[in-house]
Amino acid sequence: MWLPILGLLIGILLGFFTEFRIPDEYSNYLSIAVLAALDTLFGGIRAHLQNTFEGNVFLTGFFFNIILAAGLAFLGVHLGVDLYLAAIFAFGVRLFNNIAVIRRILLSNWEESRRKNEA
Repeated sequence: MWLPILGLLIGILLGFFTEFRIPDEYSNYLSIAVLAALDTLFGGIRAHLQNTFEGNVFLTGFFFNIILAAGLAFLGVHLGVDLYLAAIFAFGVRLFNNIAVIRRILLSNWEESRRKNEA
């Protein structure tokens, strides 16, 4: 569980304390890569809550998803087709699905602990 959160914190700190700027022509690639990274991050949190987290799967999935999403956007630009929309849809659906499962797990854990405290 600590690895995804550590990566998120490092990314936020780097974003706040550096003056690194991405050129406007790469903004589509970056937005899709960030969406893919968030999907992997929430997938890692979900796996941890379900006790199925594996660090190697998380790291390889993180980089593969980013490369796949940016590659689709790059290919779409050169073909003149908005392929980045497919990546946005796919990763967006997975992201919301992971968040919904995390919410259900946390709610069931909270209700279970509340019932134990009442008994």
